[in-house]
Amino acid sequence: MIYYVTGPVTILEPGLAVIECGGVGYGCRITAFTAAQLKLNQQARLYVCESIREDAHELFGFSTREEQHCYELLTSVTGVGPKAALAILSAGGPQNFTLAVMTGDEKLLTAAQGVGKKIAQRIILELKDKVGGSDMTLDFTGVKADAAPAAGSSTALASAALQELGYSAAEISTALKGCPPSATTEEMVRYALRAMVIKG
Repeated sequence: MIYYVTGPVTILEPGLAVIECGGVGYGCRITAFTAAQLKLNQQARLYVCESIREDAHELFGFSTREEQHCYELLTSVTGVGPKAALAILSAGGPQNFTLAVMTGDEKLLTAAQGVGKKIAQRIILELKDKVGGSDMTLDFTGVKADAAPAAGSSTALASAALQELGYSAAEISTALKGCPPSATTEEMVRYALRAMVIKG
């Protein structure tokens, strides 16, 4: 199993990046989100998911573990193959995908080429509890007990979505400070992401 490849980007085309590693060029199918993080002839690390069939052995590369995880979630849904998963992540990146599932926004998903309403509904139905559903058990390790939001609240759902993107409970708690408690779940996620981008 290949977990990631690291090396210079020798070929960069729409939907494809070739990483040279140990004298071997690994061709990886990529999203527009990952392509935006890469530059030709510069070092890069891509986290890899493999697809092995009788007629093909393909590698799918992602610039972050969060996007890799979102791809794995998408391809676990009945009827969603690698092509559709890449299209969805290309359309809005892992953040918008997480928001779409968490808020039940079919339009964000159907904006991806080849993704119809039925597939979008199935994705939301099957993944809702895995990316911030109200029944999800949240991990607030390291956060003061009185700081943990009530399960099912906008803050709890926003926190769950941010944890799905790889942020720790402590980072989320800090990023959400100052966010109006009356804000919607989507507004809270965007507020926190902006705060963490500025901080980073």
